[in-house]
Amino acid sequence: MALALSMGATPVKAQDAMRAGFHAGTVIADFGPVATVKGHEPLPANATFSVAFDVAEAAKPGSLNRTLESAARFINMHAEAGVPRDAVRVAVVVHGPASFDLTTAAPYGKKHDGAANANLAAIAALIEAGAEIHLCGQSAAAQGIIRADLAPGVKMSLSAMTAHALLQQQGYTLNPF
Repeated sequence: MALALSMGATPVKAQDAMRAGFHAGTVIADFGPVATVKGHEPLPANATFSVAFDVAEAAKPGSLNRTLESAARFINMHAEAGVPRDAVRVAVVVHGPASFDLTTAAPYGKKHDGAANANLAAIAALIEAGAEIHLCGQSAAAQGIIRADLAPGVKMSLSAMTAHALLQQQGYTLNPF
């Protein structure tokens, strides 16, 4: 079930992408628009994907983090390509300047001169779709972020390095984009 955004609007970035030949995905409708790719190399019938996204770059205040959008697109495009939903696992590991992108409205607004955190709906939609989102505990400590500051469902890891190492042990590969 797709989450509705406040005021019922499709995010501007998603609207722009849809105008350029992209359309809403079937798993996360409000984020991660996809293009239908005719004639693409066929995916093996038994393909499975366990992909980790690394996020160090923060979004501009009040804007959606590009990597959260990419993680949603990854889920949506593979669903459109016919990959069973349970064959696609996504994790997002956030650290450094991007750490505040995972915080609730109050700490985000305090950090960004009252700006609203445009990432909260995407975080909720990703988690609802089964994605894991991890914050580097070392970055959190360096920036004064505590567990209570995090958006619902975000996990606090010992570090981004630890999160990636554990995800690799679970079969995740690092997405280079």
